Amino acid sequence: MHTIPLLGRGDFPEWRDAARALASAGISPREVDWRINGSDEALFEPDPLPDLPKPEGAAPLTVPPAFLPLAEAVVCHTEPGRFHLLYRLLWRLQADRRLLELTADKDVAWARLLAKNVDRDSHKMTAFVRFKEIAGETQGRRRFFAWFEPTHFIVARTAPFFRRRFADMDWIIATPKGTASWDGESLIFDMRPGEDPGHGDPTDDLWRTYYASIFNPARLKLKAMQAEMPKKYWRNLPEADLIPALIANAEANVRAMAERAASDPPLFHYRLQEAAQTVAQIIPAGAGTIDAVREEARHCTRCPLHCTATQTVFGEGPQQASLMMVGEQPGDQEDLAGRPFVGPAGKVFDAVLKEAGIARETLYLTNAVKHFKYEPRGKRRIHQKPDRGEIDHCRWWLAKEIELIKPRLIVALGATALYALSGEQRPLNQLRGKPITMQGDMVLYPTIHPSYLLRLPDENERQRQHALFVEDMRLVEHLKETMV
Repeated sequence: MHTIPLLGRGDFPEWRDAARALASAGISPREVDWRINGSDEALFEPDPLPDLPKPEGAAPLTVPPAFLPLAEAVVCHTEPGRFHLLYRLLWRLQADRRLLELTADKDVAWARLLAKNVDRDSHKMTAFVRFKEIAGETQGRRRFFAWFEPTHFIVARTAPFFRRRFADMDWIIATPKGTASWDGESLIFDMRPGEDPGHGDPTDDLWRTYYASIFNPARLKLKAMQAEMPKKYWRNLPEADLIPALIANAEANVRAMAERAASDPPLFHYRLQEAAQTVAQIIPAGAGTIDAVREEARHCTRCPLHCTATQTVFGEGPQQASLMMVGEQPGDQEDLAGRPFVGPAGKVFDAVLKEAGIARETLYLTNAVKHFKYEPRGKRRIHQKPDRGEIDHCRWWLAKEIELIKPRLIVALGATALYALSGEQRPLNQLRGKPITMQGDMVLYPTIHPSYLLRLPDENERQRQHALFVEDMRLVEHLKETMV
């Protein structure tokens, strides 16, 4: 039995050199007793490795590339059996280089779990270290100190992150498992346990102000919060002083937020609506015309979508157009402009029409739903698909448009338009490009919505679908000519 003493404080070369010597000498894992000697005396005078002769004719040691980063992480764990585990993996890899691909293998699974714990601990260190300024400067550089209590020996592993992030200041990060320091030139690591002086600085109040301002009581999930920010870190975070009170008052604050919630659309909605009203007063619409229906639709309250949309986005184009194209609903830019197909999907649509030889000004363009449905996310408004109830409510306006325009050919751009026009619920790919006869000898031609092309991540597939969409539009133009 060979006894190998190690300091066991996250130093990968320490284990690597010993394991290389043992494996080269043909010593199996059963013959090795790895011992951890983490005393302060051992930090300065580590025990020498035993002299192990290498057998003649022995094959050189080799490992797959994935083993080294895995081992570098595992040696930082505090698990006492980690060195024996790694040596066992090293030994087995000499016979099976694909061992690490066997995720169900007990040794491989254990090593990956230890590495995952170490990576998680490193992430916590980057998130929860709080620097506090130390009085005085060194050659014009400010000095900072931080105290952190990691679970594993990760200080040397994680310190390069802080060197990159805070290269313009001198700092020290002290922990019970070693200390890292940076002076603008050298990153130094000391394995000896550090000490916490327990001092504070004015930035503690800034952290408290920041945390209190971003805390959202409506999204409080206590178990998730404690999992991501365990209580062991709280005593070193100045903002943690506020957490108990914020949690205790969360329910009351949610009720207060609900009472303060805005019940009206933003002011710019009213400005746009007032401008549209002024135009309508200057140019009155004749009864029984598409303009009269457009003015009536401007005041539509058939479904809740009118409450948050800027304005009704009605169809546009010649009243006697023989070709009508129907999309899903207005997007963000259409909602602000009050016109259909002027956003990113509209630009794609214009390009396809041009390739197909169709002039946009000869079409009547509209949508199955006339108001923009969205989810607010910060300053952005993210598109949401209208549900069947909203489509059904808006079908009355679509029917009015068809009645007044009297198109011979209607193109359904996407599944929502197809459902609104025909009630068809089969997948669009089963009906695309197949003309459907409607009431009054009108023909319905189903195809994709131009926004579909914007959502395709693969460039080759996007080009293929673009070409198919152009071909659809050419067939539509041909159908229109044969129906005239």
